[in-house]
Amino acid sequence: MAFNMNGLLKTPAKTAGFLLLFSLFLTVAPALGQTLGGNGSAEQGVRTVTLSLSEAIRTALDQSLDIQDARLALKQAEEQVSEAWGSVMPTIDFTGSYTRNIAPAVSFLPAEFFGGEAGEFIKVQFGADNSWQSALTLNQPLFEATAFIGVGAAGRYKALQMETLRGRAQNLVTRVRLAYYSLLLAQEDRRLIENSVDRVRRSLDETEALQRAGFSSEYDVLRLQVELANLEPNLRRTANAVSQARRNLALELNLDGMETLEVTGSLAAMEPESLDANDVANREILELMGVRDAVFEEPDRVLEAAYEARSDLRQLDLTEKLRTAELRVQQVDYLPRVSLFGNYSVNAQQNGRPNFFGDELTRATSKWVGVQISLPIFTGFKRDARIDQQRAVLNQAKNQSQMARLQTESQVKSLLEQAQEALQRARGQRLAVTQAQRGFEIASAQYREGLSSQLELTDSEVALRQSEFNYAQAIFDFLVSRAQLDEAAGAVPMVNEAFRGSSALR
Repeated sequence: MAFNMNGLLKTPAKTAGFLLLFSLFLTVAPALGQTLGGNGSAEQGVRTVTLSLSEAIRTALDQSLDIQDARLALKQAEEQVSEAWGSVMPTIDFTGSYTRNIAPAVSFLPAEFFGGEAGEFIKVQFGADNSWQSALTLNQPLFEATAFIGVGAAGRYKALQMETLRGRAQNLVTRVRLAYYSLLLAQEDRRLIENSVDRVRRSLDETEALQRAGFSSEYDVLRLQVELANLEPNLRRTANAVSQARRNLALELNLDGMETLEVTGSLAAMEPESLDANDVANREILELMGVRDAVFEEPDRVLEAAYEARSDLRQLDLTEKLRTAELRVQQVDYLPRVSLFGNYSVNAQQNGRPNFFGDELTRATSKWVGVQISLPIFTGFKRDARIDQQRAVLNQAKNQSQMARLQTESQVKSLLEQAQEALQRARGQRLAVTQAQRGFEIASAQYREGLSSQLELTDSEVALRQSEFNYAQAIFDFLVSRAQLDEAAGAVPMVNEAFRGSSALR
């Protein structure tokens, strides 16, 4: 396109219009280019977030609302400890007041007190026009077992909340790992369906060509058309499954751009028994296992580690200690309370115009100190009832701990068996995929040469797709069981590392 500049610039009005359009173009072009992206594509303006498994875990630990909620609960527990310490510290109170007597109160005293006649009364005014009172009081507990044990109970509660935060972090990381693996499986299912559709379409094109040449029947064409029609709707199903898995992962990560989230790794290319045979993404997924491969030879060590490090067992143990401290609080209610107290007060009264606290003639001070002992004698059996209630709660916590240990043993052994079974299936399915791939190549070649039927070709394609999916499913089951085993053994990766150096898990 060529512009006739002479024609545009013949008149001042045209010249001004051209300059205006040119300046507008210079203003809009950078913004337009920024919107279109680096390659000038509007589609590239949408930023795609690609995360590895470790990046997804770190994102979840940093942004998850679940972790933020647990941190707030820990903050509340820390403040409760500070509040408990306040009960053993001295309390100092100051009070002050000023009263203006509009009509001072009067009392009637017997006149005989002042030398008058018996039976008569004399009106006497008490108080002045202005009255000031102030007092400074001090109270220091010297011996109050309930307060001191309450400080210990508050510390137990804080420790429980710290372990709760750790447990919720482990549970979050496990959920992220499972959501990540589910997305990989959904992507693999979609890829396999797409490959099957492509293979069937190529077979259909070849069969139609053979039919036109008179080497194939119309039934073979119809059979492939039916198979293609049955496969194509699965493309939409698998696409929806990928979108749903992507949304589930984004929710765990607390990310807004759910539809732009991508993950690295491939179940089909994963070799769980050889790290060197994997690419970087798959190697990272396999390395992020809190319980190493040696557990298959020493399952008893996994069980011992679970008893020591599993978060729910540690929470139950801390709960049991907390209930013991609460029982001690109720039991020491029988002991006396001893406290030191003191008071310093200033009072003043004065008539006429207010003079703050008057002068030396109208002002008086008082001071005293003392020790107070309080010993409850009888409270209507309330203390005994509270002690029995707290003892029942403590026994309940002990039973829960014992039951949880039994459940832990069963869960760890079951997950170990599931992981071993999935690994064995993966070994068998890897060989099946190789054989099915070779079988499909042979069937395709024989079909093109007219040595085999279309049914054999279809069967070989279905066998290939099924064996590939079975391998991906076996790898998925292995990864899921290992992630659950890590949580069951209290060895979830990246959790302690994420909180190391912070006060959250000290």
